[in-house]
Amino acid sequence: MPLVKTWQLIAGSAVAGLALSVAAVTAAGPWDSGQRKAERDTAASWDRTGGADHGGGPGSGTLPEAAPSAPGVLGAIGPGAPRAQSAPAAPAAPASAGGLAAALKPLLADPALGSLRTASVVDTATGQVLYESGARDAMTPASTAKIATAAAVLAALGPEHRIRTTVTPGAAPGQIVLAGGGDPSLTAKKKSPAGSGGSLVALAADTAQALKAAGTDTVTLGYDDSLYTGPVRHPIGANPNIAPVTALTADEGRPDDSTSGPVDRSDDPSKDAARAFRTLLAERGIKVTGEPAKAKAAAGVQPLAVTLSTPVAGLVERMLTNSDNDIAEALARQTALASGRPASFEGAEQAVTDRLAALGIDTAGSRFADGSGLNRADKVSAGLLTGLLTKAADPQRPELRPVLTGLPVAGFTGTLKARNSGSSPAAGLLRAKTGTLSGVNSLSGTVVDPSGRLLAFAFLAANTPGPEGAEKALDKLAAAVSTAS
Repeated sequence: MPLVKTWQLIAGSAVAGLALSVAAVTAAGPWDSGQRKAERDTAASWDRTGGADHGGGPGSGTLPEAAPSAPGVLGAIGPGAPRAQSAPAAPAAPASAGGLAAALKPLLADPALGSLRTASVVDTATGQVLYESGARDAMTPASTAKIATAAAVLAALGPEHRIRTTVTPGAAPGQIVLAGGGDPSLTAKKKSPAGSGGSLVALAADTAQALKAAGTDTVTLGYDDSLYTGPVRHPIGANPNIAPVTALTADEGRPDDSTSGPVDRSDDPSKDAARAFRTLLAERGIKVTGEPAKAKAAAGVQPLAVTLSTPVAGLVERMLTNSDNDIAEALARQTALASGRPASFEGAEQAVTDRLAALGIDTAGSRFADGSGLNRADKVSAGLLTGLLTKAADPQRPELRPVLTGLPVAGFTGTLKARNSGSSPAAGLLRAKTGTLSGVNSLSGTVVDPSGRLLAFAFLAANTPGPEGAEKALDKLAAAVSTAS
């Protein structure tokens, strides 16, 4: 029986079960069609209460059963602990709104959270608001804005969509054109350190084979990055946290083997990708005369070769786990293209807003000036973030599930690897997107409470005196949500 894909997992409880398979998450990777292989294999190893639909036998037509409750899974994360049982002990009583308020109010008063802080906590199964403070106030969200980008692109394209990079015959005799489709996973390396994705190496091999079959061994090379419009530089300018945003970029314009984090980027990623492609063609017996130059790919012609990106689900997960700004801006533009908008910062802003509204999210007062959250003009409320997370946990919205599965796990993965770790009561229970700009700190995600419920939370803080104190205060708030009863 084939394994189900991430977006087919059963909903919030199943997602929580995968999040709690901490050892598997720690060893996760490479990425595989929107789900870490280790998580997929762990889910498959469980019995029919394990959150994945392995079927009830030929023609049974039965629905998959629910994932094990949180207490049963928690018992399996300790060294030598037995596997989760299908009939775990009775869970604790659900947290009350009064209990959460008593736990959160004094923590929200921490001066490390600056002069303005807002909060929202929601039960994802029922939509019940368990706690809120200024939950409709729009604030600069920093990188928690990526939750909105993720939901919008998944709604627009679906989790299995792949972005094409093609090589086509050019308008001039003996010319070929490398045409970018906006794939942020495209790599020029023989083995991508980031896992699966579009490969210039494979594209060059297929192109060389097609050219040789046609009796051609010498070409000129053009490159087409015209799919995107408007400025290629983010409004913050040249910055090690993001490359120029173009439709043709290999390895995020990084000059080294890094796959995340700040590093000086290429000033012209499109041309550098074309130059790398020229080298790869030469290694395969195709001579490229002259320098690669901008050209327009011919419309309606059969490509010589095509390479496909990681599925959108996998791109969303990489973006959220590593807080990848380059992927975020690419996905915002893919949302614009799918919505008939220009693939620019402005077009993406309109498209993301429209897609969230179509999901039933109240976007009043919100602004999505970019896809990454680097722009201080972005405005998002804590209530909007918990609303999106609740949508992603909805069994009727399986296409949004990567919004949850991509969130880093506290104490184990991505940007939460060193936060709420060790003996923290939230370690392994909490998945959340971080947000950090100067004077701005945020944290939004999901956590399993003592009764086994999956809760969505968002905490936004402005005018914070420093990131270290603010992050510790936010971590305490999230931990309190996981323990309050």
